[in-house]
Amino acid sequence: MIERTPILNVATHLILITGLALLLLPVWIAYVAATHDLQTVNSAPVEMWPGDQLWINVQAAWTQADFGPKFINTFIVSVGVVVGKITIAAITAFGIVFFNHRLRMAIFWLIFITLMLPLEVRIVPTYAVAANALMPFQTILDWTGMTWLIEQASGVRVDLQWNMLNSYTGLILPLIATATGTFLYRQFFLTIPDELVEAAKMDGAGPLRFLWQVLIPLSRTNIAALATIMFVYSWNQYLWPLLIITDRANYGLVVVELGNLVPDAMTTGGGVPNWHIAMAATLMVMIPPILVVIFMQRWFVRGLINTDK
Repeated sequence: MIERTPILNVATHLILITGLALLLLPVWIAYVAATHDLQTVNSAPVEMWPGDQLWINVQAAWTQADFGPKFINTFIVSVGVVVGKITIAAITAFGIVFFNHRLRMAIFWLIFITLMLPLEVRIVPTYAVAANALMPFQTILDWTGMTWLIEQASGVRVDLQWNMLNSYTGLILPLIATATGTFLYRQFFLTIPDELVEAAKMDGAGPLRFLWQVLIPLSRTNIAALATIMFVYSWNQYLWPLLIITDRANYGLVVVELGNLVPDAMTTGGGVPNWHIAMAATLMVMIPPILVVIFMQRWFVRGLINTDK
Protein backbone atom coordinates (compact mmCIF):
# COMPACT_ATOMS: atom_id res chain seq x y z
CA MET A 1 0.00 0.00 0.00
CA ILE A 2 1.27 3.48 -0.87
CA GLU A 3 1.75 5.64 2.21
CA ARG A 4 -0.36 8.78 2.16
CA THR A 5 1.65 11.92 3.01
CA PRO A 6 0.88 15.62 2.46
CA ILE A 7 3.69 15.95 -0.07
CA LEU A 8 2.54 12.88 -2.00
CA ASN A 9 -1.05 14.11 -1.97
CA VAL A 10 -0.03 17.51 -3.33
CA ALA A 11 2.13 15.93 -6.04
CA THR A 12 -0.66 13.55 -7.02
CA HIS A 13 -3.18 16.35 -7.28
CA LEU A 14 -0.77 18.46 -9.32
CA ILE A 15 -0.31 15.60 -11.78
CA LEU A 16 -4.07 15.08 -12.04
CA ILE A 17 -4.76 18.78 -12.49
CA THR A 18 -2.06 19.04 -15.16
CA GLY A 19 -3.47 16.08 -17.02
CA LEU A 20 -6.99 17.51 -16.78
CA ALA A 21 -5.78 20.87 -18.10
CA LEU A 22 -4.06 19.22 -21.06
CA LEU A 23 -7.24 17.30 -21.86
CA LEU A 24 -9.53 20.32 -21.54
CA LEU A 25 -7.33 22.81 -23.38
CA PRO A 26 -8.34 21.68 -26.92
CA VAL A 27 -12.00 21.66 -25.87
CA TRP A 28 -11.66 25.19 -24.48
CA ILE A 29 -9.98 26.41 -27.68
CA ALA A 30 -12.79 24.87 -29.75
CA TYR A 31 -15.40 26.50 -27.51
CA VAL A 32 -13.72 29.91 -27.71
CA ALA A 33 -13.43 29.66 -31.50
CA ALA A 34 -17.13 28.76 -31.70
CA THR A 35 -18.06 31.99 -29.88
CA HIS A 36 -16.28 34.41 -32.23
CA ASP A 37 -16.65 35.54 -35.82
CA LEU A 38 -14.29 34.52 -38.64
CA GLN A 39 -12.09 37.62 -38.40
CA THR A 40 -11.43 37.15 -34.68
CA VAL A 41 -10.74 33.43 -35.01
CA ASN A 42 -8.12 34.02 -37.71
CA SER A 43 -6.44 36.93 -35.95
CA ALA A 44 -3.15 36.78 -34.06
CA PRO A 45 -2.59 36.27 -31.22
CA VAL A 46 -5.24 33.61 -30.70
CA GLU A 47 -8.20 34.80 -28.65
CA MET A 48 -8.55 32.72 -25.46
CA TRP A 49 -11.74 34.22 -24.03
CA PRO A 50 -15.30 33.54 -25.25
CA GLY A 51 -17.22 35.96 -27.42
CA ASP A 52 -20.93 36.46 -28.11
CA GLN A 53 -21.34 34.68 -31.46
CA LEU A 54 -21.96 31.12 -30.19
CA TRP A 55 -25.66 30.89 -31.03
CA ILE A 56 -25.15 32.46 -34.47
CA ASN A 57 -22.36 29.99 -35.27
CA VAL A 58 -24.39 27.03 -33.99
CA GLN A 59 -27.32 27.98 -36.20
CA ALA A 60 -25.02 28.38 -39.21
CA ALA A 61 -23.35 25.01 -38.58
CA TRP A 62 -26.70 23.25 -38.10
CA THR A 63 -28.02 24.65 -41.38
CA GLN A 64 -24.90 24.21 -43.50
CA ALA A 65 -24.27 20.61 -42.41
CA ASP A 66 -27.98 19.69 -42.39
CA PHE A 67 -27.45 18.22 -38.94
CA GLY A 68 -31.13 17.38 -38.30
CA PRO A 69 -31.29 14.08 -40.25
CA LYS A 70 -27.58 13.45 -39.66
CA PHE A 71 -28.07 13.35 -35.90
CA ILE A 72 -31.01 10.98 -36.31
CA ASN A 73 -28.95 8.70 -38.58
CA THR A 74 -26.02 8.71 -36.16
CA PHE A 75 -28.30 7.93 -33.21
CA ILE A 76 -29.91 5.02 -35.09
CA VAL A 77 -26.52 3.61 -36.08
CA SER A 78 -25.05 4.05 -32.58
CA VAL A 79 -27.98 2.36 -30.85
CA GLY A 80 -27.99 -0.42 -33.45
CA VAL A 81 -24.28 -1.06 -32.96
CA VAL A 82 -24.64 -1.04 -29.16
CA VAL A 83 -27.56 -3.49 -29.18
CA GLY A 84 -25.80 -5.72 -31.70
CA LYS A 85 -22.51 -5.78 -29.82
CA ILE A 86 -24.15 -6.50 -26.46
CA THR A 87 -26.27 -9.31 -27.93
CA ILE A 88 -23.48 -10.96 -29.90
CA ALA A 89 -21.00 -10.65 -27.02
CA ALA A 90 -23.41 -12.12 -24.46
CA ILE A 91 -24.36 -15.10 -26.65
CA THR A 92 -20.75 -15.78 -27.66
CA ALA A 93 -19.42 -15.63 -24.11
CA PHE A 94 -22.35 -17.78 -22.92
CA GLY A 95 -21.47 -20.48 -25.44
CA ILE A 96 -17.78 -20.37 -24.51
CA VAL A 97 -18.27 -20.56 -20.73
CA PHE A 98 -21.32 -22.77 -20.20
CA PHE A 99 -21.02 -25.28 -23.06
CA ASN A 100 -18.26 -27.82 -22.53
CA HIS A 101 -16.82 -28.60 -25.94
CA ARG A 102 -13.23 -29.11 -27.05
CA LEU A 103 -12.96 -26.06 -29.27
CA ARG A 104 -14.31 -23.47 -26.86
CA MET A 105 -10.90 -22.15 -25.76
CA ALA A 106 -9.61 -22.17 -29.31
CA ILE A 107 -12.66 -20.18 -30.39
CA PHE A 108 -12.16 -17.74 -27.52
CA TRP A 109 -8.52 -17.11 -28.41
CA LEU A 110 -9.36 -16.68 -32.08
CA ILE A 111 -11.91 -14.04 -31.06
CA PHE A 112 -9.46 -12.43 -28.64
CA ILE A 113 -6.75 -12.21 -31.32
CA THR A 114 -9.07 -10.02 -33.40
CA LEU A 115 -8.38 -7.23 -30.87
CA MET A 116 -5.15 -6.76 -32.81
CA LEU A 117 -7.06 -6.34 -36.07
CA PRO A 118 -8.85 -2.97 -36.07
CA LEU A 119 -11.33 -2.03 -38.76
CA GLU A 120 -8.68 -0.12 -40.72
CA VAL A 121 -6.66 -3.33 -41.21
CA ARG A 122 -9.60 -5.36 -42.55
CA ILE A 123 -11.28 -2.49 -44.36
CA VAL A 124 -10.90 -3.94 -47.87
CA PRO A 125 -12.40 -7.42 -47.23
CA THR A 126 -15.09 -5.86 -45.04
CA TYR A 127 -16.04 -3.50 -47.86
CA ALA A 128 -16.14 -6.43 -50.29
CA VAL A 129 -18.53 -8.28 -47.98
CA ALA A 130 -20.68 -5.17 -47.51
CA ALA A 131 -20.89 -4.76 -51.29
CA ASN A 132 -22.26 -8.31 -51.51
CA ALA A 133 -22.81 -10.08 -48.20
CA LEU A 134 -23.76 -13.31 -49.99
CA MET A 135 -20.54 -13.45 -52.01
CA PRO A 136 -18.99 -16.24 -49.81
CA PHE A 137 -22.03 -18.44 -50.40
CA GLN A 138 -21.93 -17.71 -54.11
CA THR A 139 -18.25 -18.63 -54.16
CA ILE A 140 -18.98 -21.94 -52.45
CA LEU A 141 -21.70 -22.73 -54.98
CA ASP A 142 -19.35 -21.90 -57.84
CA TRP A 143 -16.44 -23.95 -56.48
CA THR A 144 -18.60 -27.01 -55.77
CA GLY A 145 -20.26 -26.86 -59.17
CA MET A 146 -23.72 -26.35 -57.68
CA THR A 147 -24.23 -23.17 -59.73
CA TRP A 148 -23.68 -25.08 -62.98
CA LEU A 149 -25.78 -28.05 -61.81
CA ILE A 150 -28.75 -25.86 -60.83
CA GLU A 151 -28.50 -23.97 -64.12
CA GLN A 152 -28.48 -27.21 -66.12
CA ALA A 153 -31.39 -28.66 -64.17
CA SER A 154 -33.66 -25.62 -64.01
CA GLY A 155 -32.31 -23.17 -66.56
CA VAL A 156 -31.89 -20.58 -63.79
CA ARG A 157 -28.45 -19.31 -62.90
CA VAL A 158 -27.95 -18.68 -59.20
CA ASP A 159 -26.54 -15.22 -58.56
CA LEU A 160 -26.73 -14.36 -54.88
CA GLN A 161 -26.60 -10.61 -54.17
CA TRP A 162 -27.04 -8.58 -50.99
CA ASN A 163 -25.69 -5.05 -51.30
CA MET A 164 -25.39 -3.30 -47.92
CA LEU A 165 -23.82 -0.09 -49.21
CA ASN A 166 -25.80 3.10 -48.51
CA SER A 167 -27.94 1.46 -45.84
CA TYR A 168 -28.29 1.29 -42.08
CA THR A 169 -27.55 -2.43 -42.30
CA GLY A 170 -24.19 -1.72 -43.91
CA LEU A 171 -23.37 0.87 -41.26
CA ILE A 172 -24.31 -1.40 -38.35
CA LEU A 173 -23.81 -5.06 -39.22
CA PRO A 174 -20.03 -5.06 -39.96
CA LEU A 175 -19.37 -3.31 -36.63
CA ILE A 176 -21.32 -5.46 -34.18
CA ALA A 177 -18.70 -8.17 -33.63
CA THR A 178 -16.70 -7.29 -30.53
CA ALA A 179 -13.80 -9.15 -28.93
CA THR A 180 -13.77 -6.64 -26.07
CA GLY A 181 -17.41 -7.31 -25.20
CA THR A 182 -16.91 -11.07 -25.44
CA PHE A 183 -13.94 -10.85 -23.07
CA LEU A 184 -15.87 -8.74 -20.53
CA TYR A 185 -18.84 -11.10 -20.57
CA ARG A 186 -16.62 -14.16 -20.33
CA GLN A 187 -14.81 -12.79 -17.29
CA PHE A 188 -18.14 -12.10 -15.61
CA PHE A 189 -19.71 -15.46 -16.52
CA LEU A 190 -16.70 -17.23 -15.01
CA THR A 191 -17.66 -15.76 -11.62
CA ILE A 192 -21.10 -17.39 -11.71
CA PRO A 193 -21.10 -20.21 -9.10
CA ASP A 194 -21.76 -23.73 -10.32
CA GLU A 195 -24.50 -24.06 -7.70
CA LEU A 196 -26.55 -21.40 -9.48
CA VAL A 197 -26.22 -23.27 -12.76
CA GLU A 198 -27.25 -26.55 -11.14
CA ALA A 199 -30.20 -24.87 -9.40
CA ALA A 200 -31.42 -23.51 -12.72
CA LYS A 201 -31.18 -26.97 -14.27
CA MET A 202 -33.14 -28.49 -11.39
CA ASP A 203 -35.85 -25.88 -11.91
CA GLY A 204 -36.13 -26.95 -15.54
CA ALA A 205 -34.53 -23.87 -17.07
CA GLY A 206 -33.06 -24.42 -20.53
CA PRO A 207 -29.96 -22.64 -21.79
CA LEU A 208 -31.78 -19.66 -23.32
CA ARG A 209 -34.03 -19.24 -20.29
CA PHE A 210 -30.99 -19.37 -17.99
CA LEU A 211 -29.29 -16.75 -20.11
CA TRP A 212 -32.29 -14.43 -20.30
CA GLN A 213 -33.72 -14.77 -16.79
CA VAL A 214 -30.57 -15.30 -14.72
CA LEU A 215 -27.41 -14.13 -16.45
CA ILE A 216 -28.69 -11.00 -18.18
CA PRO A 217 -30.20 -9.47 -14.99
CA LEU A 218 -26.98 -10.26 -13.11
CA SER A 219 -24.84 -8.62 -15.78
CA ARG A 220 -26.60 -5.24 -15.87
CA THR A 221 -23.45 -3.39 -14.82
CA ASN A 222 -21.46 -5.14 -17.53
CA ILE A 223 -24.10 -4.23 -20.07
CA ALA A 224 -23.97 -0.59 -18.95
CA ALA A 225 -20.17 -0.47 -19.17
CA LEU A 226 -20.09 -2.10 -22.59
CA ALA A 227 -22.96 0.07 -23.87
CA THR A 228 -21.15 3.25 -22.80
CA ILE A 229 -17.90 2.25 -24.50
CA MET A 230 -19.58 1.09 -27.69
CA PHE A 231 -21.91 4.08 -27.98
CA VAL A 232 -18.94 6.46 -27.92
CA TYR A 233 -17.09 4.17 -30.35
CA SER A 234 -19.94 3.99 -32.85
CA TRP A 235 -20.84 7.69 -32.54
CA ASN A 236 -17.28 8.66 -33.49
CA GLN A 237 -17.01 6.30 -36.46
CA TYR A 238 -15.55 8.11 -39.45
CA LEU A 239 -13.65 5.85 -41.86
CA TRP A 240 -16.30 3.16 -42.33
CA PRO A 241 -19.26 5.54 -42.99
CA LEU A 242 -17.03 7.65 -45.24
CA LEU A 243 -16.20 4.55 -47.29
CA ILE A 244 -19.60 2.91 -47.77
CA ILE A 245 -21.95 5.91 -47.79
CA THR A 246 -22.22 7.94 -50.98
CA ASP A 247 -25.83 8.97 -50.40
CA ARG A 248 -25.03 11.40 -47.61
CA ALA A 249 -28.34 13.19 -47.92
CA ASN A 250 -30.14 10.12 -46.58
CA TYR A 251 -27.46 8.21 -44.66
CA GLY A 252 -24.82 10.79 -43.73
CA LEU A 253 -23.46 10.80 -40.16
CA VAL A 254 -22.49 13.84 -38.12
CA VAL A 255 -18.79 13.03 -37.76
CA VAL A 256 -18.41 12.68 -41.51
CA GLU A 257 -20.37 15.87 -42.13
CA LEU A 258 -17.96 17.86 -40.00
CA GLY A 259 -15.51 17.74 -42.88
CA ASN A 260 -17.98 19.51 -45.15
CA LEU A 261 -17.88 22.58 -42.94
CA VAL A 262 -14.26 23.21 -43.92
CA PRO A 263 -14.51 24.37 -47.55
CA ASP A 264 -12.46 22.88 -50.37
CA ALA A 265 -11.13 26.38 -50.97
CA MET A 266 -8.71 25.68 -48.15
CA THR A 267 -6.74 23.34 -50.41
CA THR A 268 -7.21 25.34 -53.60
CA GLY A 269 -6.23 28.67 -52.08
CA GLY A 270 -9.56 30.29 -52.92
CA GLY A 271 -10.79 31.19 -49.45
CA VAL A 272 -10.44 31.10 -45.69
CA PRO A 273 -11.90 28.11 -43.80
CA ASN A 274 -14.85 28.90 -41.56
CA TRP A 275 -13.23 27.51 -38.45
CA HIS A 276 -15.69 29.27 -36.13
CA ILE A 277 -18.59 27.37 -37.71
CA ALA A 278 -16.63 24.11 -37.79
CA MET A 279 -15.82 24.44 -34.08
CA ALA A 280 -19.46 25.15 -33.25
CA ALA A 281 -20.43 21.98 -35.11
CA THR A 282 -17.72 20.07 -33.25
CA LEU A 283 -19.19 21.12 -29.92
CA MET A 284 -22.62 19.91 -31.00
CA VAL A 285 -21.25 16.55 -32.11
CA MET A 286 -19.43 16.14 -28.77
CA ILE A 287 -22.54 16.66 -26.64
CA PRO A 288 -24.36 13.28 -27.05
CA PRO A 289 -21.43 10.99 -26.12
CA ILE A 290 -20.48 13.30 -23.25
CA LEU A 291 -24.04 13.11 -21.89
CA VAL A 292 -24.05 9.32 -22.22
CA VAL A 293 -20.76 9.04 -20.32
CA ILE A 294 -21.97 11.40 -17.58
CA PHE A 295 -25.31 9.64 -17.22
CA MET A 296 -23.77 6.15 -17.26
CA GLN A 297 -20.67 6.99 -15.24
CA ARG A 298 -21.65 5.17 -12.06
CA TRP A 299 -22.79 2.05 -13.90
CA PHE A 300 -19.76 2.20 -16.15
CA VAL A 301 -17.31 2.19 -13.23
CA ARG A 302 -19.20 -0.55 -11.41
CA GLY A 303 -19.26 -2.69 -14.55
CA LEU A 304 -15.49 -2.47 -14.96
CA ILE A 305 -14.25 -2.83 -11.37
CA ASN A 306 -17.02 -4.54 -9.42
CA THR A 307 -16.07 -8.14 -8.71
CA ASP A 308 -18.67 -8.84 -6.04
CA LYS A 309 -21.45 -10.14 -8.28
